Amino acid sequence: MDTNLLIALVAAVVIIAVVALVVVLRTRGERPVSRTRPETQVQERGLRSKLSRTRSAIGDRLGDLFGSGTLDDDFWNELEEALIAADVGVSTASAVVNDVRKQRPDDGDEARRFLEEALISQMSGRDRSLHLEGKPAVIVVVGVNGTGKTTSIAKIAGLLGEDGQTAILGAADTFRAAADEQLRTWAERVGVEVVSGEPGSDPAAVAYDSYRMAVERDADVVLVDTAGRLHSKANLMDELGKVVRVLRREAGDIGEVLLVLDGTTGQNGIGQARSFTQAVGVTGIVLTKLDGTARGGVAIAVEQELDVPVKYIGVGEGLHDLVPFEPRVFIEALLEP
Repeated sequence: MDTNLLIALVAAVVIIAVVALVVVLRTRGERPVSRTRPETQVQERGLRSKLSRTRSAIGDRLGDLFGSGTLDDDFWNELEEALIAADVGVSTASAVVNDVRKQRPDDGDEARRFLEEALISQMSGRDRSLHLEGKPAVIVVVGVNGTGKTTSIAKIAGLLGEDGQTAILGAADTFRAAADEQLRTWAERVGVEVVSGEPGSDPAAVAYDSYRMAVERDADVVLVDTAGRLHSKANLMDELGKVVRVLRREAGDIGEVLLVLDGTTGQNGIGQARSFTQAVGVTGIVLTKLDGTARGGVAIAVEQELDVPVKYIGVGEGLHDLVPFEPRVFIEALLEP
């Protein structure tokens, strides 16, 4: 075949292919746009069902209120009462309602939108990232008994694993016989190692061994479980302080001290948070059991009272029911129809 003819044929084929591609793209552009929800909207949709009790307590009540059509003094008083009932806190509820009222909404729908933005604003500007300085980074998890502390540790390890981070768990709760077994059961589910000591042994020694094991394994993170303790017991809080000091001495710094709070305790959890913060410098809150309470507003209250960010919320027993906290997703899941 003549070379010039071959070149012409190839050029013709290329031109035909380009024209066909343009036609296909134009045809696609004329089709209706898919309304697939963004990831945050999907998360919000799932969160609505998980927060059904708080949503019913506050969202349904506010739905009736916003639908009343009358923004009089009774409306504003009932709005404040509804927020207080959800454990948002008296001072926060009053401040938020005053802020919304000053904007002079025209109707209930506009009042709802202003309320959402006011609540989100109350929680904005806080660093909710997990600080993982150093290798291994150190995370100490504290709290009273029964908050879901041990399971939360394993779930955080699972989340880290999904992000490509390797973790070692330290079972420094040496006082509760079932603690080590419980942590190991969860560790198997997420595929991480556990370092433990003899029952009744020094928790600080277990924390030390956990850190050294993480160094030897070249792990990215070591998460140290601690014994659940009453925040009012000074000797136990002093012991917890020793664990933190030992880890800080070895690592040079501690990335996070996470306090696990039971969301069902509502405002009562704020006293716990204050005591632990004073004792060991809490850097973040893990708020659990929000699927089983109508007091989910405590997430807002605890931040306002202590200026410590909520970093994770627990909304179920499953491995993926511990989720990073996003104020807008949380507030919209509670309030939007």
